[in-house]
Amino acid sequence: MTQNSRKILVTGALPYANGPLHLGHLVGYIQADIWVRFNKMMGHQCTFVCGSDSHGTPIMIQAQKLGITPEELVNTIEKEHQADFKGFYIDFDNYYSTHSEENRELVETVFQRHLKKNNIAKRTIKQAYDPEKNMFLPDRFIKGDCPKCNAKDQYGDNCEVCGATYAPTELKNAYSTLSGAKPIEKESEHYFFKLQNYEKTLHEWTRKGHLQEEVSNKLDEWFKSGLQEWDISRDAPYFGFTIPGETQKYFYCWLDAPVGYMASFKNLCAKNKALDFAEYWDQDSKTELYHFIGKDIIYFHALFWPAVLSGADFRTPTAIFANGFLTVDGQKMSKSRGTFIKAKTFLDHLPPEYLRYYFAAKLSHHIEDLDINFDDFTLRVNSDLVGKYVNIASRCASFINNLFDGKLSATLAEPKLYQEFVDAGTNIAEKFSSRDYSQAIRQIMALADRANQYIDERKPWTIAKDPARLSEVQDICSMGINLFRALSVYLKPVLPKTAENIEDFLQISPLTWQDINTPLLNHTIKKFQPLSQRLDKKEIDTMKAAVQNDLDITTSNEKVEAPFDFEPIKETISIDDFAKIDLRIAKIIHAEHVEGAEKLLRLELDLGHEKRLVFAGIKSAYQPEQLIGKHTVMVANLAPRKMRFGESQGMVLAAGPGGKDLWILTPEDGAKPGMRVK
Repeated sequence: MTQNSRKILVTGALPYANGPLHLGHLVGYIQADIWVRFNKMMGHQCTFVCGSDSHGTPIMIQAQKLGITPEELVNTIEKEHQADFKGFYIDFDNYYSTHSEENRELVETVFQRHLKKNNIAKRTIKQAYDPEKNMFLPDRFIKGDCPKCNAKDQYGDNCEVCGATYAPTELKNAYSTLSGAKPIEKESEHYFFKLQNYEKTLHEWTRKGHLQEEVSNKLDEWFKSGLQEWDISRDAPYFGFTIPGETQKYFYCWLDAPVGYMASFKNLCAKNKALDFAEYWDQDSKTELYHFIGKDIIYFHALFWPAVLSGADFRTPTAIFANGFLTVDGQKMSKSRGTFIKAKTFLDHLPPEYLRYYFAAKLSHHIEDLDINFDDFTLRVNSDLVGKYVNIASRCASFINNLFDGKLSATLAEPKLYQEFVDAGTNIAEKFSSRDYSQAIRQIMALADRANQYIDERKPWTIAKDPARLSEVQDICSMGINLFRALSVYLKPVLPKTAENIEDFLQISPLTWQDINTPLLNHTIKKFQPLSQRLDKKEIDTMKAAVQNDLDITTSNEKVEAPFDFEPIKETISIDDFAKIDLRIAKIIHAEHVEGAEKLLRLELDLGHEKRLVFAGIKSAYQPEQLIGKHTVMVANLAPRKMRFGESQGMVLAAGPGGKDLWILTPEDGAKPGMRVK
């Protein structure tokens, strides 16, 4: 550590342990990793922690679908996440889980301290309850029409169209995303955190530079309407920590999730005795604490979290940095369009540092959505990394290796030019420090252009033809290598693996930011090996094709779907049970889309002696006009089921893994409506 070094703790948002990471997740982690690596290069004691967000109803339901325990699911997904992080060179000092004893102890401490300060209320409330699943429904498992703007298919806690927040019971035409059933109201006693007790404190805190300006402005809307109590409990069945003194009540995962930052650091302190938990988390801490998160969870981090920490006598964050969402080729991520790209799929086909560089070239300190356009991606990689940056080393190293046994000159040919590169480091460092990576990259590439211009002007390939001027060739190419080394210092936070290869090529110790001040002179380098390869459009196309073939667990917090081949066998039934099912031939006489439904078609079926209306989840495989006139098989004696779109009077049989591969069971020709299927 240097004399002016700082003690910094950085946290990455805890990825939810119910599915794989995708490129949208990686925006924030790559942004944070670059910042941490930069600060470590500057000589600061910067610690980076993260872990799995391991609790909640989605994980419980996902585990049930897979026929495993929630712990087994969390452990499996956690290993996959860590492999992806490692693949993209995201280097955490500690990666842990919210399902840990450290986290249990800390969340109970937080809870007990707030109880003593009368910040916890307990009262009976009415909640949405799924009568088919026999469980209370979390907000994200209820959808319906927004009570404010009437937008269709909005979640049970907030509207993505108008931004309104509300109770799930306020939704119009509400339905359970688990069963499709209309939720009923049922009473339950819950614990609430009195967020309004900290309204004045939070209003001041959000205006003291801890947040990006656009976040502070957005939060003003919440203060105008007044802060409300926050429900911090959930009913059984639930996967999480039981509230002390209760048996069927659990801490809401959004309470123990941010506490997971503390738990991960505490776990690291137990392994690294040089770190002291109290020094970083006590209320009077002089260290720095930064959270990197996505903009979708800023409300929890900028209001609930500081209040929870402050009231429990812990320190609040120095700053919270939020990043925007990611689109791919201008569209929301979608498997069918080849734009829903998992981290692993990218790693299987393309170099991870190319994504790190592309994100860095577009990231700023503002909360801006990013688009990864693969034509631009290919052009930028080939132009910047291969054509400009690495090209400097490849142009100069061959002369140094072949003509001078790898030995660099004893003096700099152009000290003023080198000083320009050194002087630029101050501004580049400021840009990295303020997370204006795109500005830093722009300056670095301008320097790369200047280095290539220098080599073009000196033309060492021409001078080398004259044996009497070989020393000039050594000086020019040694200068080029030193300019390349300077650029490598600046790019190391973005391209850590490339920097490692360059350190080996130059036979030097790991680069620090201060190394820019001392050029490599009278020094021997290794034979140059290619550091990066040009991208071909075929590689992008191959990856996109692989995306469309992916069949993986969804990362959504809504209804969780397992791949068909992992669906566990349900409990057995007897032949007598099966004999109760009345299968009949039905002719589809009309079919149409259902407004507001993503998966359903409304079918009018002719059973010969009567007609039925059935809602069938086959929209992904069929257009309505394709079905009219076809015969199919239906369960005719299934009890009618009320849905928000109307009453479904039976069930059409279909099979397949899903998506376009879903087939209605069409009987052979000659079948007549109403015939029984045996």
